[in-house]
Amino acid sequence: MRKGIKFRIYPNRKQRNLINQTFGCCRLIYNRGLAMRNEAYENGKKIGYTQTSAMLTELKRGEDFSFLKVVDSIALQQSLRDLDRGFVNFFKKRAAHPIFKSKRNCHQSYRTVNQRENIRIVGRYIKLPKLGFVKIRQSMEVGKINNVTIEHTPTGKYFAVLNVEFEPESRKNNGGVIGIDVGIKEFYSDSNGNIQPNPKYLERSMRKLTREQRRLSRKQKGSNNRNKQRVKVALVHEKITNQRNDFLQKQSTMLIRENQTICIEELKVRNMMRNHKLAQRIASASWGKFFDMLIYKSVWYGNKIVKVPTMYPSSQMCSCCGYKNPLIKNLAVRVWECPNCHTVHNRDTNASINILKKGLQMQLT
Repeated sequence: MRKGIKFRIYPNRKQRNLINQTFGCCRLIYNRGLAMRNEAYENGKKIGYTQTSAMLTELKRGEDFSFLKVVDSIALQQSLRDLDRGFVNFFKKRAAHPIFKSKRNCHQSYRTVNQRENIRIVGRYIKLPKLGFVKIRQSMEVGKINNVTIEHTPTGKYFAVLNVEFEPESRKNNGGVIGIDVGIKEFYSDSNGNIQPNPKYLERSMRKLTREQRRLSRKQKGSNNRNKQRVKVALVHEKITNQRNDFLQKQSTMLIRENQTICIEELKVRNMMRNHKLAQRIASASWGKFFDMLIYKSVWYGNKIVKVPTMYPSSQMCSCCGYKNPLIKNLAVRVWECPNCHTVHNRDTNASINILKKGLQMQLT
């Protein structure tokens, strides 16, 4: 299998200049290829990667674009492959139409492929095409490297994202079965009665973020002070993202280690985000990313993830007698008593038990 591993790199000044030049060249080739394909479609023609690759070859032969020979040639080809993949996804209605890239975007990246071991880690350095040996902060061992994406973040940091091959090994777990119901106040409640509070990293940092954004709005556009303040705003966002990712990774790993079967609700998060009153809190909770982590880790380590249908009334049903209470549609009702068996339920815990029962029933059918 393959997975991505992200390490921070520390290029020197000469390497930084070459990386930034590669960003610009890849952006130029991508935009020219996009303009070429748009013009062809307007004229009723259809072109693909082969024609745009020939365009790149012609540009490199000319004197006006001799600077293209300085950067990694594989990275230029990969930018055209990204463009071609974007059109494929567009025609299959999986994505929007590709748009032109801007140099004003503070997040820049390019990808290069490992050929004949031209990319490898040697001690505290990683060898990259055209760049040579770049200092790297490696936090784990890696297998065979397929390709590397070099990223420059809005905070001014450089990262190398390695696509590596690895052999997943089935991990021993406690063999438990569990149902999970995610929420906003509590991140999730499980069928064992445990409740994991929502850390609300965005909400806790909102006061600082608002203050830094207000300072940014007062800076003159194009000034150095505005750029410095932009980095401060980006640092707040970066910290929130890192905190959230760390929390999600730890929670998903804990659930995978303790349980063999995990039953979750198949939520339409994108549709739920249309509620403008809850959109920010739903985005902050990152349920979709949490479920994605559970799914790919279950594939790695041999666990089972069961998705319960969205329309299953897990919150309205009594987990003891099965009575369906139509009055529990209101989210404000957190505790309710079953009119049939008079059992008092916590809304989220009751829902997680129902999700577990439904998931186990789906496994048997």
